[in-house]
Amino acid sequence: MKNGSWIVLALLTGASLGLVANIGSSAEAEAVEREIFNGHDLTGWTGNPKLWSVKDGAIVGQTTAEDPIKGNTFLIWTNGYVGDFELRCQFKIVPNNNQGFANSGIQYRSKVLDTNNWVMGGYQADMEAGDNYTGILYEERMTRAIMAERGQKVVWDKDCKKQVTGSLGKAEEIQAAIRKRDWNDYVIVARSNHLQHFINGKQTVDVTDDCESKRAMSGVLGLQLHAGQPMRVEFKNLRLKQAAAPKAATAAEDLHSLQGTWQVVSAEANGKPLPAAENLTNILVVLTGNSYRTINKNSVDRGTFTLDPSQSPKQMDIKSAEGETLPAIYECGPDYLRVCYARDGADRPTSFSTSSDEPRMLLIDYKRKKD
Repeated sequence: MKNGSWIVLALLTGASLGLVANIGSSAEAEAVEREIFNGHDLTGWTGNPKLWSVKDGAIVGQTTAEDPIKGNTFLIWTNGYVGDFELRCQFKIVPNNNQGFANSGIQYRSKVLDTNNWVMGGYQADMEAGDNYTGILYEERMTRAIMAERGQKVVWDKDCKKQVTGSLGKAEEIQAAIRKRDWNDYVIVARSNHLQHFINGKQTVDVTDDCESKRAMSGVLGLQLHAGQPMRVEFKNLRLKQAAAPKAATAAEDLHSLQGTWQVVSAEANGKPLPAAENLTNILVVLTGNSYRTINKNSVDRGTFTLDPSQSPKQMDIKSAEGETLPAIYECGPDYLRVCYARDGADRPTSFSTSSDEPRMLLIDYKRKKD
């Protein structure tokens, strides 16, 4: 296969990080809870390996005085997206400095803004070593900053104005239940545009986001490591509950949703984002029936593909005009498409991630190109 073809073929099943399907709940849907951290390594997550590790069954993010970070960075969950969900975990945050500073948070329904530096933006369930911000709703790198202070019930109205509508209790009483330098329980519940945070059984915020131009109904999960003084944050027992799909998609349904033109947003290999110098965003894939046509500047490649959505993850086989078949897995929605596939005779991937241990895997994220 031509050197650039594998990048284009992957577009067939990429999904833009940050452009995700809304997973809604219904009376018929069965809630399914799963562990999203295996307790041993960072399989299913991507972040700066110098900053993130696993120790004693916990995810550990740590900065040092010798090697400080210049901006906030994140450990990003790569095995799915969240719309309506419940996330439960435990966290511990410790300042390793004289100022007592340590800050972190859990990103949800967020966007990946910079794959090379693992930068995210969007809703954040905040936490810190101090006395003010643990439990608030913060909008990272967007426009609204603190969306709800601790103890507030808030409505962001249709004009994107903040209205404090009630109280959940005094902030200092909520703070008194938070254990410093020790493990605490964090629960995040998102149902449609209603967002709730709980710490150690106490509700900290209640937000209804009616601001349609700025709210997020679905997105990516991540864990924050904040720039600043040396600090350490730990997470364990991460459990995600989402509504199961009421029925499996058929190949015909997925094939119908894939028709059209797709543009690459990001790509990953060897556990790292491919550099921007690859000019990936110039690549387009046009899907017509079971055929694809990839366009990269003046180069055009063609081939066919087949789908098997009955498997978990869903499977795809991509056959180039040269006769090479690439086994892949995929996710798709109205405006997103994601693929992880094997090259050079490797076995079909089992998760949407790559690693330096298996260099023959490629992960591509795409969005639908509008007319």
